[in-house]
Amino acid sequence: MQEVLDSAAFIQGPAVGQFAAELGQYLGGAHVVPCANGTDALTLALMSLDLPAGAEVITPAFTYVATLEAAALLGLRPVLVDVRPDTFNIDPAAVEAAITPRTGAIVAVHLFGQCADLAALQAIVQRHGIALIEDNAQALGATFQLPNGETAFAGAVGEVGTTSFFPSKNLGCLGDGGALLTRDPARATQLHQLANHGQSQKYHHQRIGLNSRLDTLQAALLRVKLQQLPANTAARQAMAARYDAALASVPGISIPARDLRSTHVFHQYTIQVQEASRRDDLQHFLKSCGVPTMIYYPLPVHAQPAYAYLGYQAGQFPVAEQLCQSVLSLPIHPLLTSEQQEYIAAKLSEW
Repeated sequence: MQEVLDSAAFIQGPAVGQFAAELGQYLGGAHVVPCANGTDALTLALMSLDLPAGAEVITPAFTYVATLEAAALLGLRPVLVDVRPDTFNIDPAAVEAAITPRTGAIVAVHLFGQCADLAALQAIVQRHGIALIEDNAQALGATFQLPNGETAFAGAVGEVGTTSFFPSKNLGCLGDGGALLTRDPARATQLHQLANHGQSQKYHHQRIGLNSRLDTLQAALLRVKLQQLPANTAARQAMAARYDAALASVPGISIPARDLRSTHVFHQYTIQVQEASRRDDLQHFLKSCGVPTMIYYPLPVHAQPAYAYLGYQAGQFPVAEQLCQSVLSLPIHPLLTSEQQEYIAAKLSEW
């Protein structure tokens, strides 16, 4: 960071390109286009598809609102589908049923650190000639075993992958930041232009774009933190295994399910309280014991007032609605000690 201050190259300084190259190498050779934040990454990914106004974009009903927001801001129509009750990721069967002649893209969210069913989704988009965008903000570094035997990184299977470097993410900066991933060099060039006012070179604008750039200071920090990411991911996975062992026999809760084709980088360790009406009681009990928890997400997106215009009603997405009432994310981060985990498990057993 001091080197950046000394150089005064605060915008598009050398560290930005260096970080993009290093992250791309970490992700198996993907082209990485840094941008200002994860929501911009989703917006830019959809912009690169050149979809007509009103085109439909299929998204999960159990997700952070940014997944819909990017589509809505571009004049596209979010089409919600339910998620799987085990992994909480988008349900491919529901996706298939929602496709119409107006469908332009599917946005698959790799929720909590585990890949959505990329095998099924890849088959769907190929069959229907539509685009797959991967919202990889919570699963950077996760991999998926495709039917052809290839092990693919999350974010590098569809046309474009997106990610966020929000401070709480597995790879986080000291503010906002994001990036796009693609294996297509032509699309990478297009995304670079879109993220920088649509410029092909300074003052030459080929497209209508955004002003969405990763600050050099943040890129410099992320270069250092990227070196720590493999060890931090392994630490999260070890913590998840300890939670699994300690909580598997605790009555009234379910530990996170695994898709054996996917690795899991555990952005969150999210349990389900089987008796949903008691979830909030459990959260309050743990808070009284000094254990912080979070609910991701307390409302499904179709229940948000901003998206009432889509016309969805309560009961249309029963899995998403049930999850909003029953999920609870426990502390998990590289500095959490085994003693702290034992304490959390003991309190869960007492409840």
